[in-house]
This record gives sequence, C-alpha cells and structure tokens, in this order.
Amino acid sequence: MERIRLNKYLAHSGVCSRRDADRLIEQGEVLINGQKAEPGTQVEETDEILVSGKRIQGVQKPVVLAFFKPVGVTCTERDSHAEKVLSDLIDYPVRVTYAGRLDKDSEGLLLLSNDGDLIQAMMKGANLHEKEYIVKVDKEVTQDFLNTMCGGIYLEELDITTRRCKARKTGDCTFRIILTQGVNRQIKRMCEACGYRVRKLKRIRVMHVTLGDLKPGEYAELSEEDVRRLYRDCGLAE
Repeated sequence: MERIRLNKYLAHSGVCSRRDADRLIEQGEVLINGQKAEPGTQVEETDEILVSGKRIQGVQKPVVLAFFKPVGVTCTERDSHAEKVLSDLIDYPVRVTYAGRLDKDSEGLLLLSNDGDLIQAMMKGANLHEKEYIVKVDKEVTQDFLNTMCGGIYLEELDITTRRCKARKTGDCTFRIILTQGVNRQIKRMCEACGYRVRKLKRIRVMHVTLGDLKPGEYAELSEEDVRRLYRDCGLAE
C-alpha cells in the first residue's frame, strides 16, 4: 500500500469518517508506532496504528450490505435499554455501520458499509440522494394532502421547512414518497402537521439500491457494480 493520509486510512479501515478521524487525531486518541499522531500524517501498511487503545487491522476492501430492518429493531450497535439492536441480526466478519437510521417501529432498507466516508456521503442531505418509502396512514389519502406534503411543510418543533418532494397515492390509506433529506422522523412529523398519523412506514429504496426480495432480518452484499455506482454517485473515488 502506498503512503496515504491517516484520516483516509482510518476511514477506509472502517473506523469512522475522515472528519471524525480528524477529531480523534486532534484529541490525541490515535497513536502511530507508539507516538501520538499529528494532523496530516501519512501512514503505510507496516505502521502500527491504535485508536483509543485498539489496534487497527488496516485498509479493507469496500463492502456494502443491503439489510431489511424489521420492526422492533433499534438502529444502533449497542444499547443496554434496547430489546434488539442491529448487531443481534447481522453476523458479518467485517465491522459495518449503517447510513440513515430507521425508527424502531419502522422497517425496510438499511445500507451498511465498512467505509466511513461512503456512509457520511450517503447521509449528507446536501447531496440530494433519494430515499423512497411506502407509508400507511390512519385515514384516506387525498390529493390536497399529497400536494401539501410535496410542497414543503414547516415543522415548528424543528423550525425548518421540509424540502420539496414527490409523492403519489397507492391505496385508500397508503402512498409512496421520495425524500432527498434526512430530518429525524421526517415523514411522521410531516404527516402529523397535516393531521394524519403514520400507522406503518417501510423504506424500499436508497439511491439506486432497492429492498428487492430481502425478507425482514435478511441482508445481502451489493455487487461490485452496485458498489462502484454508489461511490460514483457519492462523488468518491473507490
């Protein structure tokens, strides 16, 4: 391996994003061959690198998993108060982290990767990456409701107006919606602002990746072609 910047090395080792790596370096949490690392340092494969006392195994091949998160699973790796977390369902030899959480009572597609830079790029709202959902609400979906949802809604508790989006009716009480931002509980907040309550929410697509034939609790590795496309669409060099 050629010498590369330490923050890139940590990101490609699945530790964290480059931004978080810079913060760890500044906090003195990173050692190179027993010495405290400095910002901008370059490293190679033979260097011994420790982060918070834990040895880093080295740059790994980029991996992206598509996972069907079931209802009842909390989007976290560890939580002593959660009944079930992601690590209870995903037994994978490489540490992966999710991009874009789903609430405990929601289900659907989660993308997980060992590349912190890719995770951050997929989550960044400014990149306008699409996420598609199927939503069931507590009363009939009207065109006025859809028009209001698509036009952008002011969320008083967050003091923001949601970005314009796309939505279409799929049943008496169901609709599909495509968002390009990641506000916490966004769809539920938007529906509540319109006098509706979400009864069921399922994410079926993130960027070009769809849920496909996965069943709740199942995951699958994305093909090399799909991974390359994710990197390209995120503006990252694989």
